[in-house]
Amino acid sequence: MWCAGWHLKSGARVVTDIVRRWLSRLLVPIARFLSKHGFAPNTVTVLGCVLTAAVALVLAGGRQRLAGALLTLTLGVDAVDGTLARVTGQTTRFGAFLDSTLDRWAEVFIFGALVWYYLKAHQDLAVMLATAAMAFSLLVSYTRARAEGVGLKCNEGVLSRFERLAVLIAGLILQQLVAALWIICALAAFTALQRIWVTWQSDHYTQS
Repeated sequence: MWCAGWHLKSGARVVTDIVRRWLSRLLVPIARFLSKHGFAPNTVTVLGCVLTAAVALVLAGGRQRLAGALLTLTLGVDAVDGTLARVTGQTTRFGAFLDSTLDRWAEVFIFGALVWYYLKAHQDLAVMLATAAMAFSLLVSYTRARAEGVGLKCNEGVLSRFERLAVLIAGLILQQLVAALWIICALAAFTALQRIWVTWQSDHYTQS
């Protein structure tokens, strides 16, 4: 089981790394432009969260394809704050804290909007899936935060936030949202378990 998980993780990480490298070439000029016009990294972080909340309102109204397209744009805004911090030399611990915290708020907004939409549509299974997807997504982030809180690095896993958003956006645009939620639930739960395992291994290694 774990061997299969590592293969999944490796494949997902390769694709993610390729996309991130491609995006970095685009984000650096944007970050320099924002810096030139006086934008601070934390300002961009807050702006990205506000824009995601606006997309959540669109999603709650049932306009899935539009929400998927808009989420693609907010994903770019969300990525540029870190690049802006590095370009301007304004990387701070509070900035990292703020970015991580507002990322969790953004996920609550999006999945909460889906819960609201499916409640109105009386689709009980989809309500449960959206709720579970939100819970498991937060667990993925929580396991990493707690590992780092006890001094252990843990960023492994099949489905990080970037991959979760990619699956969600694909589901929205292709009108296969329930299938996307199943994937997020399964792989996010698996990722949380992976991180428990990796953290245990790290702790065991440091003590041996």
